[in-house]
Amino acid sequence: MSERMTAPAIRAMKGGRIVAVTAYDAPTAKMADDAGVDIVLVGDSLGNTVLGFESTIPVSLEQMVHHTAAAARGCKRAMLVADMPFGSYQSSVSQGVDGAVTLIKAGAQAVKLEGAYVETISALIKAGIPVMGHVGFTPQSVNKFGGYRVQGRGKHAETLIADAKAIAEAGAFSIVAELIPASVAARLTKEVEVPIIGIGAGLECDGEVQVFSDVLGLAPGDPFKHTKRYATLYDAAVEALKKYAEEVRACRFPTDDNSF
Repeated sequence: MSERMTAPAIRAMKGGRIVAVTAYDAPTAKMADDAGVDIVLVGDSLGNTVLGFESTIPVSLEQMVHHTAAAARGCKRAMLVADMPFGSYQSSVSQGVDGAVTLIKAGAQAVKLEGAYVETISALIKAGIPVMGHVGFTPQSVNKFGGYRVQGRGKHAETLIADAKAIAEAGAFSIVAELIPASVAARLTKEVEVPIIGIGAGLECDGEVQVFSDVLGLAPGDPFKHTKRYATLYDAAVEALKKYAEEVRACRFPTDDNSF
């Protein structure tokens, strides 16, 4: 087995191409791990993809702990990073440290939080907890943004870059840059000392993170602009289940081969 990926190993990949994907339980984490990705992110996107919420905001720390522990059982080589959900770090530094400790005890090797919470990031680093930052479109702030919108355009690019630099200086080992113009992401990658992992941010980042269900086509409808489907498993699964239902109703399954 290859050596386990760590925060210092990811930090050293600046200028390379880091591959990250979300996963939410042992089977999905194992699939991502077996595929050779560098980072498995237990994203609070599980609110949308697994729990049926309209956003990530309702996701609780308890739910993140549950899914982190499950994913940890399927992830052996990739670095396992867990999202800190909305309401688990915004109130105070101590709240953030306590929440992160809980996720680390559940099996995460690092946590990810959204925005320039530099005091919390510094406290987490002091506590021995690696941190991944997140700038640009931060889903927990969807209500502030007024929807799912590209961030960092025009004069706002400077604020975004300043936030990313502050996050890196606070000790984060990498930063996710979501839904920002490719030209801004290119500047970010050049000017910030830690790896920039894009999603909807163009090709010039140090790596890419995508949502498991988006990559595999596990949801109906058209794919988002920022992603690419490498399979259409939703359609394949529905067809398989239709065939199963048809055979059960027609008494063609189970057969003698499936009976004891």
